[in-house]
Amino acid sequence: MGSDVAKAQLRKAVQPRIMAMGLIGALSIALAGVVTAHAQSGSGYDPRTWSFDASRNVVSPSAREIRPAVAARPTQTPIPREIVRFEEPHPSGSIVIDTSKRQLYYVLGDGTALKYAVGVGKEGFAWAGSDRVSDKREWPDWRPPDEMRRREAAKGRMLPAHVAGGPNNPLGARALYIGSTLYRIHGTNEPWTVGTATSSGCIRMTNEDVMDLYEKVKVGAHVVVRR
Repeated sequence: MGSDVAKAQLRKAVQPRIMAMGLIGALSIALAGVVTAHAQSGSGYDPRTWSFDASRNVVSPSAREIRPAVAARPTQTPIPREIVRFEEPHPSGSIVIDTSKRQLYYVLGDGTALKYAVGVGKEGFAWAGSDRVSDKREWPDWRPPDEMRRREAAKGRMLPAHVAGGPNNPLGARALYIGSTLYRIHGTNEPWTVGTATSSGCIRMTNEDVMDLYEKVKVGAHVVVRR
């Protein structure tokens, strides 16, 4: 009899702990499911978490990166580069940019050109003209012009005076400088903007495309920008 009472008292004392452990286990399983779903749904393009892989010569996310993008980004459909017919009389190695079509042509000199998709200047920042490639830089630093900093400050957004080159830099992986102007052809850490008119006049390409173009173009190459 005493033994039965002792067992009953033991069950009464232990039962809350068993229930608590069961609840913790259930919560752990549920949270694991949430984390997994969160990671699977977090395949958004967040270049702040990306790095440069020298062995593959490409900017890409870390395999360990499982958290989603901080903010939702538009779905990016890659626009492949392709060789197209191009009969305009420009020397081989020239760059022709058609801002109305948001396309850049690298002239191959045999009646064809390699066509890339680009982002261009938004309304009020579009421009046209001709010049030459005056410099080329890998992972360029970004120093926003004073005019841009003042313009953004008026909107309540303070831009830094200098951003070191790297995956977080708005100029992306490569830059081709156009004459003595402030304009350049460069990569971007916002690839979803390629194919749109959102820049302050510069020509944006995906990092993969600008690295491909960078290897082909020589300093001194002719550049034509038209609307």
